[in-house]
Amino acid sequence: MSEQPNANPQQPGDPARDRLAPRPLARPAVDPTQAATFGRPHGVDGAFDKLYRSGTNGTVNLAPPAPESLAEAFRRPPGAEGVVLERPHGANGSEPSGNDDAESPLWTTTSDPWRDPSSGAVLAGPAVQTEPDDDKDAKRPNGALLSLPEVLFGRRVQTKALAMLAAVALVVGAAGGLVGWWFADTGTELTGEASISEADAAKERPAGSISDIAHRVAPAVVSLEVFKPGAEAGQQGSGVVIDTQGYVLTNEHVISAATADSATKVTAVFYDGTRTEAKIVGADPKTDLAVVKVNVPNPTALQVGKSSDLAVGDSVIAVGSPLALQNSVTAGIVSALNRPVTAGGDGGSAPVIYEAIQTDAAINHGNSGGALVDATGALVGINSAIRSSSAEGGSIGIGFAIPSDYAVKIAKTLIKDGKVVHPDIGINASSTVAGSSTMGAQVRNVAPGGPAASAGIKEGDVITEVGGRLVRDSAELLVSVRAREVGEVVPVRLVRDGSSLVVDVKLASD
Repeated sequence: MSEQPNANPQQPGDPARDRLAPRPLARPAVDPTQAATFGRPHGVDGAFDKLYRSGTNGTVNLAPPAPESLAEAFRRPPGAEGVVLERPHGANGSEPSGNDDAESPLWTTTSDPWRDPSSGAVLAGPAVQTEPDDDKDAKRPNGALLSLPEVLFGRRVQTKALAMLAAVALVVGAAGGLVGWWFADTGTELTGEASISEADAAKERPAGSISDIAHRVAPAVVSLEVFKPGAEAGQQGSGVVIDTQGYVLTNEHVISAATADSATKVTAVFYDGTRTEAKIVGADPKTDLAVVKVNVPNPTALQVGKSSDLAVGDSVIAVGSPLALQNSVTAGIVSALNRPVTAGGDGGSAPVIYEAIQTDAAINHGNSGGALVDATGALVGINSAIRSSSAEGGSIGIGFAIPSDYAVKIAKTLIKDGKVVHPDIGINASSTVAGSSTMGAQVRNVAPGGPAASAGIKEGDVITEVGGRLVRDSAELLVSVRAREVGEVVPVRLVRDGSSLVVDVKLASD
């Protein structure tokens, strides 16, 4: 930099002459981007504090007055104009200040924590002080202590209070006992409150079901009690009402004691518990059928079906009073048809032979004389006998019933005449032994002048057919003859000396 000539040249040796003149002011270039960011706003030439001044008088722009609601909420309470920023602990500003001088500023002292800005926050009481509850804080005097004898016998406590105390003690003790019992009863892993799921609807019983049939048949089946007055025991069986006049069909062996002794009485017990005396109309020991009559108004009679329409495998239901258990129902099927059965013969009586329906419906003692009905509830047989492997005669699923076609035929005859006559061939026969060349009924003797003798049948002949029906033993011979009518001529095939021949026999009455 070159020196500038001095406007006032000084003499040599002058001190001012040796000083340098100020250098010219050098300003660096300003980046426009930084100038736009950090420069003064447009229209502002002076310092930034001019932004807070208005006009040229330099007065401060004041904010508009606060709304009345905010001013009322945040202004000092009346009488506290001299309080500055904070007041001492415990004062709420409502009391007039005793000192007319204004409070000193907050930062003038640090001895008072309420005025120390660096003091920690403290938890104080409410701004408005409440009056102390003198009654609550007052200590009550202790009462006199009573001993147990004084309570119970000193009459220091009223009797009513003692009774109430005893009642409360009993209630508390009972409640404790119940709670203890509940915990003892339900507190183990194996016991507790059961959650049983119940069915929403009742069991369906459509028409034709076993329950529906039993409901319709039961009123027509009665229990028959046969007792002699003064006797310790008697007989019991079942019967079926077959006519609305009160005729009841049953087995002859059920009422045999009454037919043998007129002092023995027969009582009929109905489904609803009605008991009435039953009079014997007639009995037929050869077919084990009998009819008694009861005098009751409008009895329910069972409809009679056709046993000849049955087939093996058909469903059947047995209704009666087995082992004195009235109104019992068992169900099964037809196991066999046209089964010759020999029953009875105990106590010196002659055995009974009839052609039976075999069923696996459970039949026991007391079912005799009861009803065997088909799937429609119609009577198809009279339960009469069982086949058992024990001496007591328990059911093993083999029972026999007299077909209704034959039973009702005998019943009508008994109702009309009081007795029954049967066709007879006039011989005694036995079954052929096993291993014989011919199977059938072998003639043992021939009644002189009887139907067989008149037809030329001799002793030793083996009868194999009667009226076209196969005869395999003596029982089938008897039921084949009884299936005919008295006076009917029946062709009989027999074997004599190895030759087969057929003779016509006119059946007579027995």
